[in-house]
Amino acid sequence: MPSVLPEGEPVPRDGALPPHATFGGGAAHRPLGFYLHVPYCATRCGYCDFNTYTATELRGSGGALASRENYADALIDEIRLARKVLGDDPRQVETVFVGGGTPTLLPAADLVRMLRALREEFGLAPGAEVTTEANPESVDPAYLAELREGGFTRMSFGMQSARPHVLKVLDRTHTPGRPEACVAEARAAGFAHVNLDLIYGTPGESDDDWRASLDAAIGAGPDHVSAYALIVEDGTRLASRIRRGEVPMTDDDEHADRYLIADERLSAAGYSWYEVSNWATADAARCRHNELYWTGADWWGAGPGAHSHVGGVRWWNVKHPGAYAQALAESRTPGAGREILTAEDRRVERILLELRLAAGCPLDILTGAGAAAAARAVADGLLAAAPYAEGRAVLTLRGRLLADAVVRDLTD
Repeated sequence: MPSVLPEGEPVPRDGALPPHATFGGGAAHRPLGFYLHVPYCATRCGYCDFNTYTATELRGSGGALASRENYADALIDEIRLARKVLGDDPRQVETVFVGGGTPTLLPAADLVRMLRALREEFGLAPGAEVTTEANPESVDPAYLAELREGGFTRMSFGMQSARPHVLKVLDRTHTPGRPEACVAEARAAGFAHVNLDLIYGTPGESDDDWRASLDAAIGAGPDHVSAYALIVEDGTRLASRIRRGEVPMTDDDEHADRYLIADERLSAAGYSWYEVSNWATADAARCRHNELYWTGADWWGAGPGAHSHVGGVRWWNVKHPGAYAQALAESRTPGAGREILTAEDRRVERILLELRLAAGCPLDILTGAGAAAAARAVADGLLAAAPYAEGRAVLTLRGRLLADAVVRDLTD
């Protein structure tokens, strides 16, 4: 949830969508998901640029309206607003993802109440996927059992690294070994699907450090692993430390080496990549909510700074929890701005997102220049030849390392 919001046109006070974006405008074939943003953290990680707040940062800013104690009520108000905006749309919710921040700083009962509101307003589709992120130190077996009893089906733990000195650079506060224990606790609570998030390319991390983190994650037995290259964002504490020369900057070649190590280790352990940064042990272990994003479905993002997309309309909420809660208390949308995507916008986004998937994107959505670029990419070993012959652009392993460049060429 990036901390900087884009510009856009105003959102109507009641949040109304244009007719073409509503169910009557052709949404029947698109899945509907909800992202619920919880913007609170116990401490701010040095690399984090997300729209999150510690207690110190909120003190004296927004008053009671910004507090964690009242937050679930405000978010439930937005769920009810979503029901009014979507009107007689009969679709049930197929995926729910509670992210942050650290959602599990809220009582488990609050997360369950938020899910209950979705069930009451929209209904959950049979077999709906319901995920929450968690900091390893913010849950225990009783907390996990309460989530599972309340309808959550999937846990995602922020591990990042198994090495203490790497965690220290990232300002991560959990104890090494705790994420692995969380996987076992989640399994014991009845969660069939568990993810561990890893970050590679931290200043001071060696190849052996990264291998140790991968081995620890694999050894814990999750059915899903996400591995992301560290991006040093301007304005973060880590960016300041690098600028002052306190820690070294990791270069692109090191990132590429770490990615290859990840793919080799995870593939050997029975994980298959299905998106450039995500590996799963089986199709059922994939994160269906993220697949909803990557395939252009509809989702409502509730919470401060959350982004939504329904029927080619994208909008985003005000950032601050106090301003967010105030808007809802006044029975108006917390939307800060929106944009209406053109057919060309949506075509480019399909390429941008679907090319990152193991299934790739169809060649018939490319323009003449993009199609020529795809043919060159096959010749250069960046796109696989067999899928290309069948009408799809699918990245090779080398192509995954250069995915951004391939996307730029194909969207011309």
